[in-house]
Amino acid sequence: MADIKAPTHLLFLREEELRQGIELLYFAYRDFTAEPDQMLARYGFGRAHHRVIYFVGRHPGMTVSELLGILRITKQSLSRVLGQLVEEGFIVQQPGARDRRQRLLTLTEKGTQLERQLSQNQRDRIARAYRRAGADAVEGFRRVMLGIVNEADQKRFDRSREPTP
Repeated sequence: MADIKAPTHLLFLREEELRQGIELLYFAYRDFTAEPDQMLARYGFGRAHHRVIYFVGRHPGMTVSELLGILRITKQSLSRVLGQLVEEGFIVQQPGARDRRQRLLTLTEKGTQLERQLSQNQRDRIARAYRRAGADAVEGFRRVMLGIVNEADQKRFDRSREPTP
């Protein structure tokens, strides 16, 4: 009988390896959000507030509709969180130049400071992990995470759309 070998490019994962990957995601997310959660609690905010602040900071001038598309939460949930952030001076809403019904969102200086504080620990944590893992692992991690993200959202991370330095 002929010896049939599987091609070396195929990856066979055991149940234990898949379960460990799931657990690692849970533990990583817990630790990734721990310090920002403590900071947010001082303001009476939660993770939804953090996500809004983060994405408005990353995309100044984004519309409420664009933010809803990213967060995939109900308008009611966003309205409550956004209303609180606007009322407390972290975000400003301005009508769109072409469509006055649009609400364009931007962080205030106070919001920018909070976003930096919330993200600093997370940036440090990711930078430390990337340095320890090495360049090949960084790209591998990116590919794994893209593989987990829904296909419709993967285009957000298309490197050909990034501005050149």
